[in-house]
Amino acid sequence: MHQNSIFTSTQHSPHLPLAERLRPERVADIVGQDKLLAENGSLRQMIDKDDYSSFILWGPPGCGKTTIARLIKAGTKLHFYSFSGVMSKIKDVKELMVKAQKRHLYENRQTIIFVDEIHRFNKSQQDAFLPYIEAGSVILIGATTENPSFEIIPALLSRCHTLVLNPLSKANILLILEKALHHLPKPLEFSESALFLLAEKAAGDARVALNDLEIICRNSETGDIVGPGEVSQALQKKNLFYDKGGEEHYNIISALQKSIRGSDVQAAVYWLARMVEAGEDPLYITRRLVRIASEDIGLADPQALSQAVAVKEAVHFLGMPEANTALCQLVVYLASAPKSNALETAYLQAKEDAERTSHMKVPLHLRNAPTGLMKDLGYGKDYKYSHNFENHYSYQKCFPQEMEESVYYKPSSFGFEKEMDKRLKWWESLKKKQPKTSK
Repeated sequence: MHQNSIFTSTQHSPHLPLAERLRPERVADIVGQDKLLAENGSLRQMIDKDDYSSFILWGPPGCGKTTIARLIKAGTKLHFYSFSGVMSKIKDVKELMVKAQKRHLYENRQTIIFVDEIHRFNKSQQDAFLPYIEAGSVILIGATTENPSFEIIPALLSRCHTLVLNPLSKANILLILEKALHHLPKPLEFSESALFLLAEKAAGDARVALNDLEIICRNSETGDIVGPGEVSQALQKKNLFYDKGGEEHYNIISALQKSIRGSDVQAAVYWLARMVEAGEDPLYITRRLVRIASEDIGLADPQALSQAVAVKEAVHFLGMPEANTALCQLVVYLASAPKSNALETAYLQAKEDAERTSHMKVPLHLRNAPTGLMKDLGYGKDYKYSHNFENHYSYQKCFPQEMEESVYYKPSSFGFEKEMDKRLKWWESLKKKQPKTSK
């Protein structure tokens, strides 16, 4: 097994990508991670002292995770092995850990194992690390773009520090691009606005910025002046950062719901567009909007749910991209509608009571009596058929006999719920009068 399985040196290759040629060779050259790599930062102290505990590097693509691992490899006196969570077989990893265990036992030396994209290892594969970390023979360094809370098993996560790397800012990317201009194979002149557009399109990913710069260089002639128009023409691509199965998926749907709940129509349309243009399943979006119609609006505007279900049919009927305006129509309607969480509150309170009183029986007068035996047992006895009474109402207790009557639904003072409040008060007034005369 090659010690440098994913860090094989290609520094002398004439075809080495620009991103590789510009990879920092010192900790001080890494940009954008000042908190972790400051002199008193936790990661910097581990590197300087060559004294490591297991940790997970969590951050978006192109923020420096692999670079940090390479610098650790270059500077440590410990044995260092690297793997890819995509390409490596767990059998190879286990064999290495057994060797690390023997080295620790007979030489009293630890081994660092770096796993890139560790989230690609499944639960049983991640479990394999536990006894060796526990025994101290292995120091695990994992790198992931996914939220460790979701992708790393709790037992492993509890034995590792989680070190969060930030996406690079536009200013960080601009510094990298300006340095890269001196390493292009041909001299080109970039306007400030062109570099700014490159930095913006990179979305915090230094690798994307440098790869885009290479594409532009390849399509340009020596001495060309490159402006924003040339950048747009050379790249001709959308660059939407989105992960349909990961944390950003949940972050953006949360932003959409909270924008609607906050009655911010413009922001809600923006977050919808972010999801739609990134290729999110339109039915997933619609399901969430149907939920929002009842959770955040409810009877403040009963048409909200009707609109949501109608848009569900439109999405099925039209498909994408034609259904994008139907989704936009629904988002604008929901965001501009009066808001009420009275139904959500009512249900949650009723749920608590239901869980507490589930042993209580349905009152006899509310039970059906389809058989003679059930009638003899009192099922349905003394039930009052509401339509036989004045105002089609006659009070009878509908809660379990042992339970006090409760009030769950309390309408807000917004939208149609003002009318709901009038209705409830009217029924309550009839209850207090307790009419008993049958028609």
